[in-house]
Amino acid sequence: MKKLLESSTRLILVVVVTALIAAVAALAWGVYKAGDTVVHLLKDFNDPLMAVSFIEIMDAFLIAIGLYIFALAVYELFIGDLDLPAWLEMHTLYELKVKLVSVIVLVMGVKFLERFAEGKNAEDTLMIGIAFAVATAALVGFSVVLKSE
Repeated sequence: MKKLLESSTRLILVVVVTALIAAVAALAWGVYKAGDTVVHLLKDFNDPLMAVSFIEIMDAFLIAIGLYIFALAVYELFIGDLDLPAWLEMHTLYELKVKLVSVIVLVMGVKFLERFAEGKNAEDTLMIGIAFAVATAALVGFSVVLKSE
C-alpha cells in the first residue's frame, strides 16, 4: 500500500498539466484582448472606454499568472523541486494559498477598477467595492488564521 501511495503522487501531474493548459488559454485570451484593443484604438482613438479595455487585458494576464503559479506550486509540493526564483518557491500548502490569495485580491481590484472606470452607477459601484473589501478582508483573515495553525 505504501508503494502505491508513494507512486500515486504522479496523478497530480493531471492537475499540473490541466492548470498549465488553462494558463496558456488565459494567456491567449489576454493576447487576443490586447490585439483587439489595439485594433479598436487605431479605429477610434477617442473612445472613453479604452482604459477599461486595457484594464481587462491586465485581468486576463493576472488570471494566467495565477494559474501558472498554481501549476508550479502543485508540482513542487507533490512531485519534485524545480529550479525557480526564491520568491516563486513554495514548500507548503500555506505558501501556495497565500500566493493564490494575493492573485485573487489583485483580480478583484482590477475588476473593481474596471467597474469604476465605466462610471455607470455610483451606488452599484459602491456596493461592489464594499463586497470586494469584505471578500479581501476574509481572504487575508483566512491566510492569517492558517498561518497561526
